[in-house]
Amino acid sequence: MTDTVFKLNTGASIPALGLGTWQSPEGEVRKAVAHAIKAGYRHIDCAYVYGNEAEVGTGIKEGLQAAGISRSELFITTKLWCTYHTRIEENLDKSLALLGLDYVDLYLLHWPVAMNPNGNHEKFPKLPDGTRDLIPGRKHVDTYKDMEKLLKGTKVRAIGVCNYSKKYLEELLPNVSVVPAANQIENHPLLPQQEIVDLCKERGILITAYSPLGSTGSPLMQDDHVVKLAKDKGTSPGSILLSYHIARGSAVLAKSVTPSRIDENKKIVQLSSDDVATLDEISKNGVKRFVYPEFGVNFGFPDKQ
Repeated sequence: MTDTVFKLNTGASIPALGLGTWQSPEGEVRKAVAHAIKAGYRHIDCAYVYGNEAEVGTGIKEGLQAAGISRSELFITTKLWCTYHTRIEENLDKSLALLGLDYVDLYLLHWPVAMNPNGNHEKFPKLPDGTRDLIPGRKHVDTYKDMEKLLKGTKVRAIGVCNYSKKYLEELLPNVSVVPAANQIENHPLLPQQEIVDLCKERGILITAYSPLGSTGSPLMQDDHVVKLAKDKGTSPGSILLSYHIARGSAVLAKSVTPSRIDENKKIVQLSSDDVATLDEISKNGVKRFVYPEFGVNFGFPDKQ
């Protein structure tokens, strides 16, 4: 199961299990990435806004050397940040320079929300009242159309979206030439987002799940359904929560900077449809979103349900 790959609608293969680098601290993420690659991970997820792409890039270089493999054996994702919706290639070039790469395998539109590129902060501009400085007139569809142009060059192998609800996908799909290769969303048994998963499956868009364990303070690791399944399978609750996504046909990002945890997260187990149904019971009493940016209130996104 650790070698499971999925096919994107481009024909490219993406490893089902990836290492996430969001909130991975300075001074630790380099070692984490290098260790992960040496341990067998072949999918690394990055983003310009995370502020750690330079260290991630160093970790990639060290990991490739330690594992004795070439760049072509890795799948690297990064993301366009909100203040660069009108400067797409500039943001891509910054990420490539920081990562020390000539290309990325997947480039995602991080949020369908454009922020002022000339605001009071490069990444998080604010208005005088403290709310995010957005560009309401800039449509996410137009940003994605501009991203499509990247495919004519050599810097990007595929494009996709991130944090897209059903509403945003339904706005996007009829108006673009290239169906997104992936939609990266917060996804776990407390937020199954089945209507988005179903729409993406119907249109050949791979779901990549982030925050698969919930988040800091999430009750999922102690949930009775998860704990019982872990005991039955002879594995950890974390392994069950990661395996849930692969059983659903989704890629999943496991985030850690601890070598032993990175190794532990590789222990994906086979879950039956009954096992998945058991985990789906968790959200029957209500869903819970753990990643909800403050600009979501301003812009009415993402949907809380």
